[in-house]
Amino acid sequence: MHALKKNRPLRRMTLAAATTVTGVVLLLSLKPHTPPTPASASSSVSHSPSSSSESSSGSSSGSSSGSSSGTSGGSKSTGTRTVTGDTVQTRWGPVQVRITLKSGRITDATAVAYPSDNPKDQEINSYAIPQLRRETLAAQSAQIDSVSGATYTSGGYKQSLQSALDSAGL
Repeated sequence: MHALKKNRPLRRMTLAAATTVTGVVLLLSLKPHTPPTPASASSSVSHSPSSSSESSSGSSSGSSSGSSSGTSGGSKSTGTRTVTGDTVQTRWGPVQVRITLKSGRITDATAVAYPSDNPKDQEINSYAIPQLRRETLAAQSAQIDSVSGATYTSGGYKQSLQSALDSAGL
């Protein structure tokens, strides 16, 4: 006789309960994605702004920790100088931006630190960083739109960019 015959409802209920418990145990045993350990800014890979493999998953909820906030080059209103913003610790790792100024205008913006520990970070940021750079150059400020799908990157980028602008006196 078949185990699931309708004249034996207790067997069907027992089998259904066992299947449900097994399914729940299997679901609970799955391990969620663990965020990579934030790397220090000195061990981050530096990419040129035109590179499409830059990655960062920044967050406006990340805390800002002081890092290299230096200037080099000419005077405040003329000449070319480079200013590096603070390193912003985000959920997925650090984000840091360096800007180049000429005559008080942003001529270049480069993400010098960003999370790139896994392929997902690299994929997201291959489109996010160049888009954030374009918006920075167009807006000439840190008042830029976030990139959809890269919320943490965008927030960290904007915070670091604002700290670089503050250091430059803009």
